[in-house]
Amino acid sequence: MRLTMVGTGYVGLVTGACFANTGNDVTCLDIDPEKIETLKKGGCPIYEPGLTEMIVSNSHAGRLHFTTNPQEAYADADVIFICVGTPSDDRGRADLQYVFKAAEDVAEAIKSLGPNQKPKVVVVKSTVPVGTTLEVERRIRAIVGEIPFSIANNPEFLKEGAAINDFQKPDRVVCGVQSEHADGVMRALYEPFVRQGNPIYVFDVPSSEMVKYASNAMLATKISFVNEIAGLCESYGADIKRVREGMCADKRIGNQFLHPGLGYGGSCFPKDVLACISMGEDASRPAKLLSSVHEVNQDQRDSFFAKLEKHFESDGGLEGKTLAFWGIAFKPNTDDIREAPALTLMNKALAAGAKVRAYDPVAAENASKLMGSKIKLAGEMYETLNGADALVISTDWDEFKSPDYERMALAMGGHVIFDGRNLYSHERLSETPFTYYSVGRPAVEQARSPQTAG
Repeated sequence: MRLTMVGTGYVGLVTGACFANTGNDVTCLDIDPEKIETLKKGGCPIYEPGLTEMIVSNSHAGRLHFTTNPQEAYADADVIFICVGTPSDDRGRADLQYVFKAAEDVAEAIKSLGPNQKPKVVVVKSTVPVGTTLEVERRIRAIVGEIPFSIANNPEFLKEGAAINDFQKPDRVVCGVQSEHADGVMRALYEPFVRQGNPIYVFDVPSSEMVKYASNAMLATKISFVNEIAGLCESYGADIKRVREGMCADKRIGNQFLHPGLGYGGSCFPKDVLACISMGEDASRPAKLLSSVHEVNQDQRDSFFAKLEKHFESDGGLEGKTLAFWGIAFKPNTDDIREAPALTLMNKALAAGAKVRAYDPVAAENASKLMGSKIKLAGEMYETLNGADALVISTDWDEFKSPDYERMALAMGGHVIFDGRNLYSHERLSETPFTYYSVGRPAVEQARSPQTAG
């Protein structure tokens, strides 16, 4: 089939590249000429393992194209996927201006092609509040009149850092349709990805839209739940690692998304939880649980930072101290720093008068654009530690998981680690000269000198 992706952000690029990889002819449309030129040259504006290689191979095969020209993108398309951003506004509501602008552009293209064209399927793949896809249909219909087209909704379930695998081997595919034509087209597109037996669910459009929000809200709830339990563990001397093991052995509970830490970040969970809260407000059905989920998530960063303040309280506070951060991205295997806990902690540290150094394998460039000269970026993880008063671990990159403690101790001016991802065992840290704070576990007090560290 001939497909067009409107938007070359995370969803548009992954979706377009994966569909091209199964033999479809895909055109990716964007208004940013610099981004399109980068893609034409074989570059990729985002970091996602395997994506650049897939873009290059399918471009060379003539199945993947990039353009800023709407007429070129829409003219021969059988299916048009709207993959533009829906950021939260200052009230937490999804900003739909880009979705509606894309819908109007698609409508003008359909109108210009006339009544004898093959009916196009317009698919809203952006995450949108319930009712948006049908509003997109209404707006297109108002422009095209009786010219036939079909509308569909197709939420994405891509984890940053594992998006290619998620798309190619989905747990499920969800579609919302209004017609048999759209039903058949969506099933045909996704059939190559579900040959292992996983289902394609075809629902009504509102239910399809709600599935995405309900899924992300549930996962966010699990994260806030375990962080709240971790806080109780700290207050009563329990160890969240052991509590989690005992709790997750119950098959009804499982162990996914029940890892204590600094809370969720990124482009999806914060935005989608806020959107659910806003939908509740608009329907006069307050989303009380999700309001608490959001509150717990924000408080988690504050409570972790309070550990830094308390530790340095007797040493004049954080004023003038140097804090080394390992990790800036909201999670490993991505350069995405949107709503990243590290940024919250860095800004709090800077406000308290501390100096901040940071290292991240792939997110440093994005951090530099956002933070500028307020922080110093290092090109290597141990470089951040020279003379630092403390290390803050804010992203669980693999390279941070088995560090050289002796090298760390000799480089740092102070021997304290604040581990927001619970990377290290108490047993191992007790053999080092570090005081160690984590989440939901008792602190490990400094025990050995740097010279005897192993």
